[in-house]
Amino acid sequence: MSPSLAFIDTLFFDWDDTLLDSERLGYAAFQKTFRELEIAFSLEDYESLYSPNWYTMYEALGLPRTKWQTADDLWIRHYGEEFPKLVTGGMETLRELERKGYRLGIVSSGTRSRVVREIGALELTAAFRVVVCNEDMVNKKPHPEGLEKAMLQLSCPKHSCSYIGDSPEDILMGKNAEVLTVGIRSAYPTHTRLRHTNPDIYLESVTELLLHF
Repeated sequence: MSPSLAFIDTLFFDWDDTLLDSERLGYAAFQKTFRELEIAFSLEDYESLYSPNWYTMYEALGLPRTKWQTADDLWIRHYGEEFPKLVTGGMETLRELERKGYRLGIVSSGTRSRVVREIGALELTAAFRVVVCNEDMVNKKPHPEGLEKAMLQLSCPKHSCSYIGDSPEDILMGKNAEVLTVGIRSAYPTHTRLRHTNPDIYLESVTELLLHF
């Protein structure tokens, strides 16, 4: 049974393309990364294989496990060549949720150095009470470990939390952690599969969060 909205006081967000407008930059970074690693990678590959757990994509593309860290490092370098920005309405939505008294956090599959740098560049460091990233999780999405660590750090019970994301893995992680799940349509290829995971709330944009919270 889904938690009641009346008890929710803590909102955990996925970062990439839930809040950060990263889809275009991410695809370009993957293109450059796989080109340097001499791995064929097309738009069709991206749309069919993309997952916030990048290692499943590496595996599907036949990239040897010994080169996964190299791929991560290359992606971070190429991705960092552009200044970050939030999705349309993202900043205003976060500020309004803060004003309403919600505690905010990030649970992301992204690399900590990159995610923290982007949060800082956008002057949002103080907005998030906790930031859990790839290095903090032994078990990746949709395993609930990352979300459970965030809840533990803030000492908040499941019924008071919601997880908000744009991919099927985000929703499944939230369900596995037994919190309220919110799916937001994004530009990432995974949006076409998002509805199939049956989030408790489905939104077309991040600004629609304010209709519920």
